[in-house]
Amino acid sequence: MEQVVDITEAAALHIKEMMRQNEEEDAFLRVAVKGGGCSGLSYGMGFAHEVEEDDIQSEHYGIQVLVSKEDAPILKGTKIDYKQSMMGGGFTIDNPNAIANCGCGSSFRTASNTGTPEEC
Repeated sequence: MEQVVDITEAAALHIKEMMRQNEEEDAFLRVAVKGGGCSGLSYGMGFAHEVEEDDIQSEHYGIQVLVSKEDAPILKGTKIDYKQSMMGGGFTIDNPNAIANCGCGSSFRTASNTGTPEEC
């Protein structure tokens, strides 16, 4: 089983809680890349119920993760964590392929894929 993204234990615990709250315990977590954001590309995470033909599947702390083969080169080596701070908590995404990130932290571009930049 090829691993494209790495999900920390803290992120996995939070994702499991979100799955429980939304009655999605049997779902997969899909991690994706889409065009947009001020740097050209943005991340997407959501629940999926079917494995597509071109999906790469891996497991992290009991969570089944799906990444499409098209998004895999852009996401290879990406680490998803969950950090708690005085301002609340949130997911952090560390992508070694990103050469530029937006100030908001949810948009990026890579050397080979600039996406379609938009206004923040």
